Amino acid sequence: MKIIIAPDSFKDSLSAAGVAQAMAQGLAEVWPDAELCQCPMADGGEGTVESILAACDGQLRRHRVQGPLGVTVEARWGWLPQSHTAIIEMAEASGLQLLALEQRDACNSSTFGTGELILAALDAGAQRIILAIGGSATNDGGAGALQALGLKLLDRHGQVLPRGGLALAQLARIDLDTLDPRLARVRFEIAADVNNSLCGEHGASVIFGPQKGASAQQVRQLDQALGHFADRCAEVLAKDVRDEPGSGAAGGLGFAAKAFLAAQFRPGVEVVAELVGLEQAVRGADLVMTGEGRFDAQTLRGKTPFGVARIAREQGVPVIVIAGTLGEGYQQLYAHGVDAAFALASGPMSLEQACREAPRLLRERAADIARVWRLARNAR
Repeated sequence: MKIIIAPDSFKDSLSAAGVAQAMAQGLAEVWPDAELCQCPMADGGEGTVESILAACDGQLRRHRVQGPLGVTVEARWGWLPQSHTAIIEMAEASGLQLLALEQRDACNSSTFGTGELILAALDAGAQRIILAIGGSATNDGGAGALQALGLKLLDRHGQVLPRGGLALAQLARIDLDTLDPRLARVRFEIAADVNNSLCGEHGASVIFGPQKGASAQQVRQLDQALGHFADRCAEVLAKDVRDEPGSGAAGGLGFAAKAFLAAQFRPGVEVVAELVGLEQAVRGADLVMTGEGRFDAQTLRGKTPFGVARIAREQGVPVIVIAGTLGEGYQQLYAHGVDAAFALASGPMSLEQACREAPRLLRERAADIARVWRLARNAR
């Protein structure tokens, strides 16, 4: 019996590695002789660096950068020395996790710190940089990251623009001459689970601005500012990418990476699966178990269980999901490779209690699933 355990993290509760370990413990209670392959996963959001390094024997590095509102933070990033690959989780430098609810400020938050992490990767000799861009606190179109990398954004008086998305409405000129020349020698990939365009009703500001602290009026102002930024960029670049899928990811960091760094946009779970060797691990397996905090129709947009199920389905391996909660529309995943899904709690329980007791609950659900699975196999 070979079982692949490939979950995402359970937000505010357990890392992906912690979830995988708890599942494995539950399965081992029933199948002590089973081959249990733990393969922690992520989809470009929180935990991406940790999941990749756990599987690839990479190095965890730390660098002090400016957080989303300019306060210095210590951000972690991953380094794979054999392939000269850097994995940068932008939430470490520019993420909502760094701000209290009352501090969220979509108008003035900046991706400058993410640019500083890219500089650190360039200094390390990176030839490939993977930008995992989930969980941002920003709505600046990636302008802050570009400023950190040397791009000059000037107003009509020739003064450098202040940081933040709202300031982009005052942009008059872009100076490319000081952009770090090393960027042209690096292959960039965007790992994300969001495919929104930069502007408009499905754009970064309208869809994600409110959760980052923007009022309805500020959402309109930010959308217009990002549109103006894209107009000025189109004047100095050969291509306008504002309407391409993924340009609105991370408050428009996807736009900056596509426009100025020639980044390739890929579903985050696809990038992580490739690096951790999930497809190879699934070959010959009897069962795949995956999971995430909330399993619902949004999972179809490229979140971890969807990506894991797609790979397993191609090889005819059944997939079972254990989730913190089963939300509206989760049954749609049954048409995409998921065979069964189970919620973590067995009865009424507060979110705080479920988070606190997640390791025990995961062990119990995994053991319960293993017992049913064993009965089904024995009945054949």
